[in-house]
Amino acid sequence: MKRSARSTDRRRGNEVGAAVVDFVLVSVVLMPLFLGLLQVGLVLHVRNTLAAAATEGARYAATVDRDPSAGVARTREQIRGALTGRFADHITAGTERAGGVETVVVRASAEVPPLGLWGPGIVVHVEGHGVEEELR
Repeated sequence: MKRSARSTDRRRGNEVGAAVVDFVLVSVVLMPLFLGLLQVGLVLHVRNTLAAAATEGARYAATVDRDPSAGVARTREQIRGALTGRFADHITAGTERAGGVETVVVRASAEVPPLGLWGPGIVVHVEGHGVEEELR
């Protein structure tokens, strides 16, 4: 019986530190995967927020007695309320004719920073449309 007890002790002695190695090997695979999922979530959140704000700004600017610059201000206000102000730097507005109807178009773009230690930021471009109201 002593022999089997000694051989069991030897096997356990050889496995000291194996949990640390296993943890490192697994975390090397899981950490980039986790950061990638967080990055996708952040990009989608910023894109959806910019799209909603651009659409709100275009509809606001399309009302009677307002020009496209009012849509830019409204879009900036919406973005600053939901995200940080640096996402509200690149906003333009103008009018276009689409399908025979005069519309206000608000375009917004922003760069979403990377979450990891490296990599480029992701640039997101969105636009919102609002049908120009006419006074009758």
